[in-house]
Amino acid sequence: MSAHKTATVREITAVLEEMAPLTLAESWDKVGLQVGDPKRAVKKVMLSLDSNDEGVIDEAIAKGVDLIIAHHAMIFKAVQTLRTDTPYGRKLQKLLTHNISVYVAHTNLDIAEGGINDILASRLHLERVEVLSRVHNTRLKKLVVFVPESHHEQVRKALGDAGAGWIGNYSHCTFSTPGHGTFVPQEGTSPFIGEQGVLEKVEEVRIETIVSDLNQDKVVQALLQAHPYEEVAYDIYPLEIMGQELGIGRVGDLVQEMTLGQFAQFVKQQFGVEHARVVGPHDRPVRRVAVLGGSGEEFYPEAIKKGADVFVTGDIRYHYAQDALADGLCMVDPGHNTEKVCLPSVAAFLEAKLREYGYDAEVLVSETNTEPFTFL
Repeated sequence: MSAHKTATVREITAVLEEMAPLTLAESWDKVGLQVGDPKRAVKKVMLSLDSNDEGVIDEAIAKGVDLIIAHHAMIFKAVQTLRTDTPYGRKLQKLLTHNISVYVAHTNLDIAEGGINDILASRLHLERVEVLSRVHNTRLKKLVVFVPESHHEQVRKALGDAGAGWIGNYSHCTFSTPGHGTFVPQEGTSPFIGEQGVLEKVEEVRIETIVSDLNQDKVVQALLQAHPYEEVAYDIYPLEIMGQELGIGRVGDLVQEMTLGQFAQFVKQQFGVEHARVVGPHDRPVRRVAVLGGSGEEFYPEAIKKGADVFVTGDIRYHYAQDALADGLCMVDPGHNTEKVCLPSVAAFLEAKLREYGYDAEVLVSETNTEPFTFL
């Protein structure tokens, strides 16, 4: 589809939420639109690791950006005052003065399939990747809809294309049963089939499929658009079976075994950092790797349970490092800022989806270095 529509903040962030629904975020997290008007038109979007960095805000102003999508929140704690003679107040003033909206995708993007931790695992070339620490599973539901025979293939395709019918690695899974539907169009209706006040009997098809709680709204919207009836008859039933496992971090296997020292050099190369803190003997062999973007030291017991030889995460504190090593787990800390290597992949997803939906917004990745640390 060619680009021809101007998108709003809400429309663009809804596209990102197809990858990282807000429902995935941890309960303590602050995600979603934090600054700006959801109805504002957007011509330029810029992805950044940090939204509260003044350099990022100045870059957005200089480039004419309308919307910053960031991983780290602009507003996390309660704001008691908004004084523009403070650094924080000055940054908010700049955003509001230049009509720049700020949207945050944090733990929801960490947890999401294809999100931060999947990208980091991919950068390390991990195989047989699984979730490090389960947060929850998607809930599956049965969707049943009744469609006139003439349109059942159209509706079936729309359901599958919207994400319904996934069972394992199989998509577009449905089951159909023919039957007859009856109805009497009442006064004020404009029926696709039949006349007002006359009992109509129509050959219809009952279509059954599976939807998850993450894409239910999108699937229902696609159903209503594809169905020819003025009033669509459909049912949604909760199921006892669990869907996809979702959680924090990833664990997988290296293509080839390395020593810890070799692996630390590989991490530096793949994550684009000059230094990394290493916990453990540099000659120890490692093969199974746990990785968690940002600050994840408290998840080291889960890494041990998953059989990891080494855990890659940021902001490791002294006693966590001691305890992990005592339990036989090596660690590599390339810093919190390494999450920035994921931004191009998220930008590519967003850009492709915007093109698919016909939006003409330009997607940029911030060039501002927000790493606060230097090494002497």
